[in-house]
Amino acid sequence: MKDNRQEAHNMIDWIFTKRFPACGMAERPEQIQLSHRMLDTILDDRIALCDAGTGIGKTYAYLVAGMAFILLQAAMGLAFHPIIISTSSIALQRAIMEEYIPLLSIVMMEGMWITAPIQAVIRKGKSHYVCDVRLEIHLRKVNLQKKNSEAVAALLSLQSRLDMDEVPNLSRYDRERVCVPTVCSCGKEDCRYRRFLKDCFEKQYQFQICNHNLLLADATHRNQDRRPILLEHSALVIDEAHKLPETARHMFGVTLCASDIHTMIQDLRAEQYLLAAETLAECSRSISRKLSEPWDEECSLEMFLRLLILPNRSLRTIQRQLGASLTLASQNRLESLITAVSLFCDRSPDMVFYAAANDRGSTDLCATISDLTAQLRSVLWEQPGGMVLTSGTIAIGRNFQRYKAAAGLSADDRVDESVALSPFDYKRNCLLYFPLHPPNRKKLNYYDSLADIITDLIEAVHGHALVLFTSYAAMSAVKERLTAQNPAWPLFTMGRNAVHTTGQFKSKPGSVLLATGSAWEGFDFPGDCVSLLIIPSLPFPRPDAMKEQEREHYPTLRSYIQAVVVPEMQIKLKQGFGRAIRTETDTGVVAILDERAVPGHRYFQEVKAALPEMRQTNHISDAAHFIRSVKPECYFREGWS
Repeated sequence: MKDNRQEAHNMIDWIFTKRFPACGMAERPEQIQLSHRMLDTILDDRIALCDAGTGIGKTYAYLVAGMAFILLQAAMGLAFHPIIISTSSIALQRAIMEEYIPLLSIVMMEGMWITAPIQAVIRKGKSHYVCDVRLEIHLRKVNLQKKNSEAVAALLSLQSRLDMDEVPNLSRYDRERVCVPTVCSCGKEDCRYRRFLKDCFEKQYQFQICNHNLLLADATHRNQDRRPILLEHSALVIDEAHKLPETARHMFGVTLCASDIHTMIQDLRAEQYLLAAETLAECSRSISRKLSEPWDEECSLEMFLRLLILPNRSLRTIQRQLGASLTLASQNRLESLITAVSLFCDRSPDMVFYAAANDRGSTDLCATISDLTAQLRSVLWEQPGGMVLTSGTIAIGRNFQRYKAAAGLSADDRVDESVALSPFDYKRNCLLYFPLHPPNRKKLNYYDSLADIITDLIEAVHGHALVLFTSYAAMSAVKERLTAQNPAWPLFTMGRNAVHTTGQFKSKPGSVLLATGSAWEGFDFPGDCVSLLIIPSLPFPRPDAMKEQEREHYPTLRSYIQAVVVPEMQIKLKQGFGRAIRTETDTGVVAILDERAVPGHRYFQEVKAALPEMRQTNHISDAAHFIRSVKPECYFREGWS
């Protein structure tokens, strides 16, 4: 065992110091140490919390460690079990499959460690895959003449594609009618979905990749002695681990969104119950409109719940009068919707209720169990095997306390902590700006002053700006004032269709994007696209039911603020800062305009602790000089309108 373990570590060193550099990749000592720590964690059946700075290369770190572990198992004659990699985003899953694993395969085959390419598969929930029986039925019923050509082509392509995420232009309506149902009982021997599952359980994939939802669903099944969803695994890697507690809140609770109501209305219309459909549409119009809008942190939960009263009555009437006449699928959907709406209307004391932004740019109503950390400990952390949790935002400095508390790991003696600092030269490539006279939030002219300083910064840096707000109200107020000034650079505002807006922003170099919500961590802006990041207000979490419940565990308000509120602000600030410098060659100015953050004020030290060490200034002229010194001449010709 000792010799095999050392050989595994030797392989890590060889790949990172010899093979990867031969492919043009930089040798990073922090990345190599991270991979060694990950391997030791897996071998010792421990839980590693690895905060990896931007650009450290954590994905290759755990893939190389994982392959070293798999080869070590084989050398010792142990039974093969894959490594599960769980991520939050489909984009990372695809990158692992299409970029990282193919290159690692080439490197390891050239080094004679393996004789065939590394095998991996992406696992998803049933709703992502095509049910052959339902597709056949839907194609017989649907009138293709009434669909546009792109939608028709997308629908017909499902006859040869199983994963619907690979099919662009497929409507939500079609997806819901052809996806594999919750209970798959077609019994067809040639069912593509069944063949896929059989392949996943029989073929020796070294890595099985899933999202956090599927990971938690599988863990719940195992905890309840139900049939597992994923194959028995030898180790677990949770990338984008900062998203896990949030996913668990949704997973162990109930979520209600506008599409849930809209789909029920569509079902009623499709089955020709037009009066019921119109009645439900009319009484749910207000709540549907509100849920379809981007989440506004200033909207109270009570406002949403008041708008659910009429839909709740209407749904119960529909169930009483039509329930037995609906198709089985519609009956199940109606029952689920009634259960969710009733849960929010009745407000069970055993649940915590809140509103939150979703990945579609709109709002969800959420209800979750009150003791989330106990549930995570029970279903996930008590499982055997080594686990690696990694992200760039699970520690503040070298402190993991806030993340461990949120994830239910505070009292787990299996946990090891490590921080791998970013290799980026922030001192050279980044300038941190605090205004000498920041806008005063308590004054009536606050938004006027804020818009003025934002304008001065944009002019000094020549556009190329992302302004990250903490609320839609503040973003709208500043947008109104900037627009009135007839800015010299194209101005975009992120609304519901975030992907479309960010695409426009990237396609017009030099432009300015006002954003909030998912833009704090969900979008990548490499290169000169964002050379000025402006944060008008520190991203403190808003009070809600979850925070009120957590507040009860602290003896004083001050202790709660220091243990929960400030660390969450720091983590969010780190996430926002990461939008500015994405590669080693990126350069830019980061401006924090909150009066509480400037030198000598209440949260200056906390802000500095959350960010990398870099040069600092109080003068906009320094920002202009800095940009002149790091940007090519063509940069200054971009964006003029």
